[in-house]
Amino acid sequence: MIGIPEGSIVRATLRALVAPKRLVPILLVAASLVFAQGRFSRDPLAVPLGIMLCLLFVAAAPVSYRVLFPEGLDFSHGGVRLVLYGAMGSGVVLSSGYVLPKLLHMGPTFLTQPVNLAVCGALYLVGGWGLGRDIDFEESLAKERARATRLELEAEQAQLLALRSHLDPHFLFNTLNAIAEWCRTDGAVAETAVLRLSAMLRSVLAGVRSATWPMERELDLLRTLFELHLLRDPELFQLSFEVAPGLGEVPVPPLMLLPLAENAVKHGPAAGHRGHISLALVVREHELVFTVENPGASKGPRPGSTGLPTVERRLALAYGGAARLSLESAEGRTRVTVTLPRSGPLLGVLT
Repeated sequence: MIGIPEGSIVRATLRALVAPKRLVPILLVAASLVFAQGRFSRDPLAVPLGIMLCLLFVAAAPVSYRVLFPEGLDFSHGGVRLVLYGAMGSGVVLSSGYVLPKLLHMGPTFLTQPVNLAVCGALYLVGGWGLGRDIDFEESLAKERARATRLELEAEQAQLLALRSHLDPHFLFNTLNAIAEWCRTDGAVAETAVLRLSAMLRSVLAGVRSATWPMERELDLLRTLFELHLLRDPELFQLSFEVAPGLGEVPVPPLMLLPLAENAVKHGPAAGHRGHISLALVVREHELVFTVENPGASKGPRPGSTGLPTVERRLALAYGGAARLSLESAEGRTRVTVTLPRSGPLLGVLT
């Protein structure tokens, strides 16, 4: 019922009444009353009158309750609305159960007997209150669930903004220290390092503000990261990039692959495992497959580590479970594979 304008409360109530969970018990009660009306009445119009009474009660009672008490039953107006609700119920019951049979010159029927008519009035008031209150609760619950979902998404978006800004602070500090040393020994290298670090930080800031960006920008950021490492130590590792043509414009969540590139250096060459780091991006049917491989066998995520858990969390939120991440370690090397839908992240999700 979310999104229904307040002016449509009548239509909203009628739609809620035909929901199976309400319609089935309503039909059972109505069928029992109509059966009793036909069984214990002799007038040929008794059954049609019983059907009309049931339809009228079901349609009018919850609607009148919800119109008069849109915020629920209360006595803030001195009980005036409650009196109006009772008057409307009495009017409907008496007009359909007493006045109409008189106008049609009908004989006595089961439902139009004075005692039973009073019972019908009570059913009208109590049934309208029960059904109207149930519909109100259902709409309130749906709105609260939608609000909770929205708040949860906003909380996840705030979390992801923090995750997207993740950049290894030790790498930054070490690079700045290296630049300070190069300023004394090799001004050209220091200038190159400053320019590349500046370009990298600009890319990181742009990624934090963007929902998606082309894969090519993500790969450029990784290249800059590796180049900065090699400026500090040109013999630290050998690097290869293999990117299938035509994949540069595919949208991806910004900074998604940055932690993987950081880990490849941190747990590989920077940890004493000199060798070759390779990155590859290929297409497989409707999926992109990104792999990064580094020297050094992985021992699995360390307690308190944020690299892989961060990427897995962002993949789950960005692609709704359609993306995958796997880690393999064999023959002294570690490979991380990320499989993404080529269609890009889910629309409307801040990644």
